[in-house]
Amino acid sequence: QVQLVESGGGLVQPGGSLRPSCAASGIAFSIYGMGWYRQAPGNQRELVANITRSGSTNYIDNVKGRFTISRDNAKNTLYLQMNSLKPEDTAVYYCNAYWLHLNYWGQGTQVTVSA
Repeated sequence: QVQLVESGGGLVQPGGSLRPSCAASGIAFSIYGMGWYRQAPGNQRELVANITRSGSTNYIDNVKGRFTISRDNAKNTLYLQMNSLKPEDTAVYYCNAYWLHLNYWGQGTQVTVSA
């Protein structure tokens, strides 16, 4: 049974930092590409960042320089270091694992940036 379990979201003030993580089980984690998506109320889910199995990364423009995606294959865990957070970063953040035709999602973790 595949499980992706996010944790580490929360409430933070503008300019603050959070580091959500995603613990994977039931998959050969090291061969999967991994990504973080987010969905704000009334908006479509959007890709925030992804990381290939070889470690190449990709970010959307409005998080470049502020967010860092990383993975620890020994711990089957994906991370998203989020710095200099802005109110517009408020959303539910979802972990995604993909390989060939396979695609799995976590349940999401809420990130709220507010004074």
